[in-house]
Amino acid sequence: MKDQADKLREIVNNLNMKQQSLQVSSGDKPREKTARVITVTSGKGGVGKTNIAVNTAIALCELGLKVIIIDADLGLANVDILLGLVPKFTLVDALNKNKNIMDIICEGPNGIKFVSGGSGVEALVKTDEDRLNNFIKNIEQLDSSFDIILIDTGAGLSENVLKFAMASDEIIVVTTPEPTSITDAYALIKLIVNRDKEKVMRIIVNRAESVKEANDVLNKLMMVSERFLYTKLDPLGIILYDETVVKAVKLQQAFTLGFPNSQASKFIRQIAYKLVGEESYNHRYTSRGIKSFVKRLVSFISIYY
Repeated sequence: MKDQADKLREIVNNLNMKQQSLQVSSGDKPREKTARVITVTSGKGGVGKTNIAVNTAIALCELGLKVIIIDADLGLANVDILLGLVPKFTLVDALNKNKNIMDIICEGPNGIKFVSGGSGVEALVKTDEDRLNNFIKNIEQLDSSFDIILIDTGAGLSENVLKFAMASDEIIVVTTPEPTSITDAYALIKLIVNRDKEKVMRIIVNRAESVKEANDVLNKLMMVSERFLYTKLDPLGIILYDETVVKAVKLQQAFTLGFPNSQASKFIRQIAYKLVGEESYNHRYTSRGIKSFVKRLVSFISIYY
């Protein structure tokens, strides 16, 4: 496992050096660093979305990446609970009270960083132009400070969930083998594709009883999406049912830290490896960063409010 992690770190470093070399050789002005903005979402609640977001972030930190989670679940925020944190500030403080974004970041275990969204979405549309511009300049600091920004959205087919999905560069959809979960995941994928066929969408199957069951779900979603929506989904990974996940939640800790050798932890690390593998990591150089994310989010909010 250690050798594989070292190899992934080397890939990430090589990609950074390659990009810098291309800029120098072409004479281009070095572009400002932008973080990958990845939305983690699901078609229905109770599929383990937030748990996956938190533990994937920790696994990415183990690979040497700087990762921050923004909790955008407006109705049932619980990233802080899983990390055992009590946020003092939220994005609303950065928007309405001119609090520096770097000062509202909570530091969790293993180098993971976290920001509570609070009621920031509603506040964005109600603010004036000057305050919004100041907020965008403020939050832009995250681009230079982090490699990956994970946005943990609410669950379901609501407009709020869609806004975050449409504003991000990449989307991870979490489902389970339950028929209702698969149906809702497909419905969410369809809504996203109908608005933007070029979105990078990845699928994780959680709580499967076997590898075969998980792969059957992946193949089914990929097949129907390609056949009826004319879009290709990327199978990001699977996680089999593991009792240690339940134990970790009760202890208010991430299972990758409380039970690092568990089956679930090994699957999460495989997901992290794939997310920063050479083919996937190349998406970073087409990523538009958090500044662009906020601008697009505001434009989508304005349409529906």
